[in-house]
Amino acid sequence: MATKRTTNNVTTTEPETIEPKPFSFARLFSRNGHEKEPVAPVKTKGPPKSVWREYFESAVVTVIMALFGMTFIVQAVKVPTGSMQNTITIGDHLLVNKFIFAPGKSLPFLPQREIKRGDIIVFKYPGNPFDPKRDDRPDNRPILTNYVKRVIGIPGDRIRIKGNSVMVNGEVVPEHRITARDHNRKDPLEILEAPPKKPGELYDVYYKPGPEDDEQEYDAFQGKEEIVVPEASYFVMGDNRNNSEDSRYWGFVPRDLVIGRAMFVYWSFDESAPTTGWFVLDFFVNTRWSRTGTLVK
Repeated sequence: MATKRTTNNVTTTEPETIEPKPFSFARLFSRNGHEKEPVAPVKTKGPPKSVWREYFESAVVTVIMALFGMTFIVQAVKVPTGSMQNTITIGDHLLVNKFIFAPGKSLPFLPQREIKRGDIIVFKYPGNPFDPKRDDRPDNRPILTNYVKRVIGIPGDRIRIKGNSVMVNGEVVPEHRITARDHNRKDPLEILEAPPKKPGELYDVYYKPGPEDDEQEYDAFQGKEEIVVPEASYFVMGDNRNNSEDSRYWGFVPRDLVIGRAMFVYWSFDESAPTTGWFVLDFFVNTRWSRTGTLVK
């Protein structure tokens, strides 16, 4: 409001001075240009949370998220055998991408696709119908034991094996063949001869030295020269070709037993190295640090 001032019996009216306020977007966009009245804080009902209760709730949420991730996204597996040496060594701990091969029709914006030749997959061992006694071992139980192999044939492929040559649909699969000696221990294969890779050879396979056995017969072929991969099934083999129990011996892998695709090594422990007697010291000394984060391909 304006103020009145009297000087020498003369009354004058002075305009009211308004102090400038700092610019604020809140005042600019507030309704009718009026500032909003502060809202009184709302008191929470019930007793206040204790520190232990907050820790407990955080732990429960963490466990739920971990279980969700292990069920639908990733899974950790350990490689106990040498069937994939030297691509994957004994003692490697892998992270498996379970989402990429999720069943059902995939959407365009999701990172999902069908299983391809050359993929390294983790799956539940389907069992050996040709020699059931081999499934009596506690470390080789059908459905309970995880296997890691490379996909050689997809549904509809015609598979034929002659010596060291693997043929799919009448053509030899372009594999980089390396000669190596397997000492049947937990250490990697001893490389004897590794010729340069030729164009198209995307992965390495390892064979023992000596002549090829063209007359060797495999149980899954049942005397046939060629077999056809059935619908929703896959023909798999280990990269250590002379020391791998795979589809040559027990048949095909059903699609519903596939867990996912092996991604990378998150930890590798050299089980062939001598122990110091101290777990913590063994962890630092016998861990293959150079393999940590290695992609599996």
